[in-house]
Amino acid sequence: MLSVALRTLRTRWATFAGSFVALALGVALTAVMGLALASSLDAPGRGPERFAAAPVVVRGADTLRVDTSAGVQVRRLAHPRAVPAGTVAKLRRLGSVVVDRSFAVRARGGPDDLVGHPWSTAAFAPYRIDAGRPPRAADEVVVSGDWAKPGKRVRTDRGTVRVVGTVAGRGFENAVFYTDARAARLSPAAVQLVVDADPAAVREALRGSDGDGVRVLTGPGRRHADPDPDRDREALAAMNAMFGTAGGVAAFVSVFVVASTFAFAVAQRRREFGLLRVAGATPGQIRRMVFAEALVVGVLASATGCLLGAYGAPRLAGRVVDGGLAPRWFTIGDHIWPYHLAFWTGLFVALCGAAAASWRAGRTGPAQALREASADTTTGGTMTWGRWLSGLALLVTAAVTLCLSLLTDPGDLLHRKTYVSRPMLLIGAVAPLAPVAVRPLTRLIAWLPARLPGAGGMLVRENAAAGVRRTAAIAAPVLVTVALAGSLLGATATLNRARATETRQQTAAGFVITPAGGAGFDTATLRRLRDVPGVEMSATSSSAVYVLEDGVSLLESDAHAADPGPLTATTRLPIEAGKASDLDDDSIIVNGEWPRHTVGERVRVWLGDGTKRSLRIAAVMATGTGDNGVYVTPRNAPGATVDRVDIALARGTDADAAATGLRAAVRTTGGHVFTKDQWVKASYPETNRTTRLGFLLVLGIALLYTGISVANTMVMATSDRVRELAVLRLAGATTWQVLRLVGAEALTVVAVGAVLGLLVTGLNLVGMWSALALLSVRTTIDVPWTAIGAAVAACAVLAVVSSVAPAAFALRRRAVALAGLRE
Repeated sequence: MLSVALRTLRTRWATFAGSFVALALGVALTAVMGLALASSLDAPGRGPERFAAAPVVVRGADTLRVDTSAGVQVRRLAHPRAVPAGTVAKLRRLGSVVVDRSFAVRARGGPDDLVGHPWSTAAFAPYRIDAGRPPRAADEVVVSGDWAKPGKRVRTDRGTVRVVGTVAGRGFENAVFYTDARAARLSPAAVQLVVDADPAAVREALRGSDGDGVRVLTGPGRRHADPDPDRDREALAAMNAMFGTAGGVAAFVSVFVVASTFAFAVAQRRREFGLLRVAGATPGQIRRMVFAEALVVGVLASATGCLLGAYGAPRLAGRVVDGGLAPRWFTIGDHIWPYHLAFWTGLFVALCGAAAASWRAGRTGPAQALREASADTTTGGTMTWGRWLSGLALLVTAAVTLCLSLLTDPGDLLHRKTYVSRPMLLIGAVAPLAPVAVRPLTRLIAWLPARLPGAGGMLVRENAAAGVRRTAAIAAPVLVTVALAGSLLGATATLNRARATETRQQTAAGFVITPAGGAGFDTATLRRLRDVPGVEMSATSSSAVYVLEDGVSLLESDAHAADPGPLTATTRLPIEAGKASDLDDDSIIVNGEWPRHTVGERVRVWLGDGTKRSLRIAAVMATGTGDNGVYVTPRNAPGATVDRVDIALARGTDADAAATGLRAAVRTTGGHVFTKDQWVKASYPETNRTTRLGFLLVLGIALLYTGISVANTMVMATSDRVRELAVLRLAGATTWQVLRLVGAEALTVVAVGAVLGLLVTGLNLVGMWSALALLSVRTTIDVPWTAIGAAVAACAVLAVVSSVAPAAFALRRRAVALAGLRE
């Protein structure tokens, strides 16, 4: 049978070309993903940046460590503690101590992320003067980069300063250096300092109560004193998630492509298999032949895919680095296991795709050789027990998991891992059952054309409805593309709209004011805002609260600190139990996601600086989209700065006059004054860049595979219908009429796949909408009609071109000659 399989591949190479290309691309992407993952796992540890030349860095307590039954749980504190004064005094006896201070600076014409430091810390990066001199007076600064030259006067939120020197930027920050005395006045709290002493002596000096929680950083550990030391890890995690999702979708879609291609190829070769049976071939030999074909295609495609992966991985790594999705140092390493993973996965996919087809091929009887009709007269001929079993099992699984999620944890349906995986589950359920819907959908879609004058519409309807296998094989990849585009983009758009709805419902203020850049409002600015006539101000600070879940897991919740009186006047919290006005320094407002959320119950928590407290639950909010967090008073958010001010207008206050006064109050320090509608629009959440690029990559893969599958199946189907088209020509149809018929059939089949894809999209989005309703978020479903329309249009163009082109090529010969051909 192997020799027969090889001859079949040689003579029917066009039949297997689509499967070969799809598998090769899938293996290539799997190899790229594996190489990227392996390279990220072996990524070099990032060294210290701001303190690369510092001997020892002493940092105040910046982590929370809690002993649990499952071991020590560690979380990074939202507000690290300052180094105690007694500890600083001990360290000064060991050697010179340089106090580090970091604070946000907003400068006209400067970068948005300017950070101020004392000049004495510049030597530890090290920064060196390129032009000018160090600062000596309170109004003098040195800046990094080339945005300001020595001698230029710059207006900042910290006062007008004169640039007296510049240093070369080092890539990890945009710095502005003040004199040490000026920096100490601008930022009195010192979280970390540099000690010029022996590390062992420093550790010995910090033993005892004064040094509790203080960290001594030396060598590579000094990177923990850098701003955002975990940014590389977070970037790699996002990149791995993107490539993992893309690789999973590639494998998922390639199975569909290979399975549908082999199934259709077997259906076309019924008479061929029948002749082999007449010649004495057993069902087992037929199955082994089909498996041999899949084995040869799988080996060649997998090897080609590995070569493509080796070529594409370094180039893709360069693109993700240039796009800011990976750290600058990220490169593809020399790893072997990703190639093994990709090769054997591709081969396994090929054999799995051929499994059902080989079983059907083995059941072909000798009488098939005598059949001339190619129509699928009954659905039962295409719906095998395997299709029924797999389709119904996946459909029941999707329904049961959806119901369980809605009943137990609706918020799980809002997580990316869920709304990415659920479409695949539903696609896997709908695609095997598609032949059941092909005939009624085809007749419904072609109902109006069939009633138009002429026989064209009727022929389109009957041909598409009669060729159930052909229609289902072509509709399946269209279904995958439309379902993925609608489900992924629709889920993120619906979730974003729900969050915007929450923002609108919870904002009762007439104005919302936020600081420019990352800094908060200072006391003077808040006093000026409070003095504006006719306004009531609610100042909110961002912090965090930590709580143990079941005594095992330490959870972090975003915390908002505000005074309860002004808070209730400017914010409509989604309270389900209790009253927001009951919030005080001994209580907390939690949401429904908390492990304990009964009003009046006391919970043990750790505040943003690690302070342990026992607080009474004053009220419980609805879970919503998961962004409600918790509310505490400012006393329970030590170290937090005000980063949002809500303004309510007193009765009779002129809104325009109030807006003018508010803008004047924040003009010197920089701030944005939004009306309620402007605030909702400005805070409308958007899908982050990494997620968006990941989805575009996934949809690109799906569309690519769709193109391969549709083009391959259309070419196969058209070449198999040459005699049928010749009969139409002999019956009096012109070549143009036959080509229009072929193109119309292709559009009808694409419409069937689009309808099934919209069905999957609708089921997914309705599930998310139901989860949002249970979480007390009333919103509407956002269907990405533009993206779906573009996907359907691309599929339609591919289908029409792939069917009309080979038909036009075949019809160049005389109809009598075509009709006389024998297989």
